[in-house]
Amino acid sequence: MTPSNPPGLSSSQPASDQWPLWEVFTQAKDGAPHEHAGSVHAPDAEIALQNARDTYARRGEAVSIWVVPSSAIVASSPEDAGPFFDPGNDKPYRHPQFYKIPRVGKEL
Repeated sequence: MTPSNPPGLSSSQPASDQWPLWEVFTQAKDGAPHEHAGSVHAPDAEIALQNARDTYARRGEAVSIWVVPSSAIVASSPEDAGPFFDPGNDKPYRHPQFYKIPRVGKEL
């Protein structure tokens, strides 16, 4: 029996004998947004979808499943939070309190 991660190799780094990691997103009901459900290992997208179905939708709670290679996900880093999100703070017109909502009569 071989360990899933040899010594010195973190879980985010695939071992040479390990299939690629896929992130799984499920949709609970029609119209609901997809939410991250977890991860699966698989050699390709079709097997990843089947593994995700067997793992995260076996009780029929999902109506749609997305699988995405973990290597394809790009994210901002916590260290860059200030510079990355600051440009939106100087645009107050993007905040809803600066818009006037017309009063509506009983005709609706």
